[in-house]
Amino acid sequence: MKSTASVPTDRPFVLVNMAMTADGKIATANRAVSTFGSARDHAHLLELRATVDAVMSGARTVDSAPVNLGPGAAKYRRQRLRRGLAEYNLRVIVSGSGTLHPDAHIFTQRFSPIIILTSQRATALALRQLRTLADDVKICGRQEVNLRAALRWLHAQWKVKRLLCEGGGELNEAMFRAGLVDEVHLTLCPLIFGGRRAPTIAEGRGFPTLAFAASFQLVSRKRHGDELFVVFRRRTERASL
Repeated sequence: MKSTASVPTDRPFVLVNMAMTADGKIATANRAVSTFGSARDHAHLLELRATVDAVMSGARTVDSAPVNLGPGAAKYRRQRLRRGLAEYNLRVIVSGSGTLHPDAHIFTQRFSPIIILTSQRATALALRQLRTLADDVKICGRQEVNLRAALRWLHAQWKVKRLLCEGGGELNEAMFRAGLVDEVHLTLCPLIFGGRRAPTIAEGRGFPTLAFAASFQLVSRKRHGDELFVVFRRRTERASL
């Protein structure tokens, strides 16, 4: 199917990648972040990272899991170099409050720059700490991070042309709500978590009615074992409902 997503010129092209259960959950009801996808799903994540300039995640995800948002093994770094990208991608963390645990695993891994996007809600003390942890801290927005302005800044200041967002659900939802997601990669896993408090790929405020929903079209689907890998691209024109 031919893509209808236009390539943005003033911000990065944004991909969201998530694994979810058959009932749409990305974690269990206690909101513990756990890896439940297959080895193929993990390889798919690294393959996507090998196509982008930067990988972005929310503060809660970074604080609660031993993630480093890096490119992975040497073979994926070679893929990056063959595409003309830097061997190691930039790493971006979003925290509206500016509160991040200084002992989070990502801060022990210094192979590439770490950029923190925050808002004016961050206290002076929090900002001082962030600047000891990250290579750059950008304040965008008052009560929450102005993601559109932040992405424009990443594009202009750090030359980010493609950005991969890996959640969690609140960051994803804010990206959808701002109309900044161009492509969605989902791995549908053969599990049921249940639980009304179990997070989904898009949490946060949400859209008030169907008319405002972010609209995508299916462009590919592939089965691997018991998992289904699907890709959606943003519609430039809303389909008739």
